[in-house]
Amino acid sequence: MKKYNVLIVEDEKKLLETLSDFLKLNDYQVYAAENGMEAMKQFMEHIQEIDIVLLDIMIPFLNGYELLKEIRMRSNVPVIMLTSKSAIEDQIEGFECGADDYITKPYSLSLIKAHIEAVLKRAGKQRDFIVSGDVRIDVKAQKVYLKEEYMETTPKEFDLLLFFMENEGMVLTRDHILDAVWGYQYVGDIRTVDTLVKQLRKKMKNGSYIRSVYGVGYVFGGTGYVKKD
Repeated sequence: MKKYNVLIVEDEKKLLETLSDFLKLNDYQVYAAENGMEAMKQFMEHIQEIDIVLLDIMIPFLNGYELLKEIRMRSNVPVIMLTSKSAIEDQIEGFECGADDYITKPYSLSLIKAHIEAVLKRAGKQRDFIVSGDVRIDVKAQKVYLKEEYMETTPKEFDLLLFFMENEGMVLTRDHILDAVWGYQYVGDIRTVDTLVKQLRKKMKNGSYIRSVYGVGYVFGGTGYVKKD
């Protein structure tokens, strides 16, 4: 399962610590900031890794609306506003600035987790980049980079690798892969999947990224997650 990276921007130190600890326990990688300037610095330093931002409005230096506008000039990363400002006008302003969701305080930690999962699910392929280990996919440009070097792929190789990385850690059957990458109407040989996997492994020069699951299909995991057969 992919570990998602969350940037939390919250000036209430105790709340920031509580939310950070909770998300870490739920297997999220957390970046934290207590003001708008620090948040912008963190965001720019980790722009390719951050999957979602939890953003308070009433924060020092750059408020949440201003920070969100700065983020939207650079990225379409999902952003959830977390704030005590519950007026309809405030919520409308948040969405107009580019927020994907809006949660008012007080809130439960389980509610935050549910909203994060829902927003990430909706974002899906709309993310600009998907990263796993040394592999990075530029979704919009349809380009793959291995250790920051461009790796040429055919359209179907790209689609297959993207599908693997979107489902990292999940065992995928050949039928499931065929349906997702080639479509339900595909009438070719199921061994087409095996052939394409071999091509990707050769180009990636590392068999540990895509592991065969005997009698079932394949599972994808970045370096350090999955061992070579």
